[in-house]
Amino acid sequence: MIWIEASATVFGILCVWFYIRQNIWCWPTGLVQVSLFMIIFYEVKLYSDLILHFIYVILQIYGWYYWLHGGRPGEQVLVSRLPLKAIGIWICVAVTGTVALGFAMNSFTDASVPYPDAFTTVTSLVAQWLIARKKLESWLFWIIVDVAAIAIYLHKTLYFTAGLYFVFLILATSGYFAWRTSFRQEFDEHGTDIREIRTAP
Repeated sequence: MIWIEASATVFGILCVWFYIRQNIWCWPTGLVQVSLFMIIFYEVKLYSDLILHFIYVILQIYGWYYWLHGGRPGEQVLVSRLPLKAIGIWICVAVTGTVALGFAMNSFTDASVPYPDAFTTVTSLVAQWLIARKKLESWLFWIIVDVAAIAIYLHKTLYFTAGLYFVFLILATSGYFAWRTSFRQEFDEHGTDIREIRTAP
C-alpha cells in the first residue's frame, strides 16, 4: 500500500503542476491520482473518502472533455473569471454544504473534527468544478482548502500529510498568479470584448 500511496502523491503533484501550466496532461495524471486513492480508501475502509474520490473521477473526466471541447470551434478554452455574484453563490454553496455535511458527520459518525473535515470536502469539490471550467478563482478556493487541511492535519499530528498540503499550498498560490498573468495577457490582446465573454459564470 505504501507504494500506491507514494505513487498517488507523485501523480497528485504532477497534476497540480500541469494545472498551473494549463497543460491537458493535468487530467490523465489527476485521474490516475484519484483512482489510486480510491484503491487505498477501499482497502482501509474509508468509504466516505472513497465516494468523494469517485466524484473526483467524474469531475476529472468532465474537465478533460471541457478543456478539449469547451471553447469555440478550433480554439482552446481560456482562463476566465467569475462575476462577483457567482463568487457569492459558490461561497454560499461551500458554507451550506459544510453545515449540512458537518451536521451529518457529527450526528451519525465518530468524526473527530466533523465541520472542518466537511469544509475541506465540500470546498474541494467547488474548487475542482471551477478548475474544470478554467476559472481563475478556483485557485483561491484551493488555497483556502490547503490552509484548512494543514491546520487539520497538524491538529491530528499527521505532520507528513500537513507537509504535503503545504507543498500544495505553494503550488496553488503559484497557480493563481500564473493564471492571472495568462488572463491579463489575453485581455491585453483582445480588449474589452474578451473580458465580457470570459466573465460568464
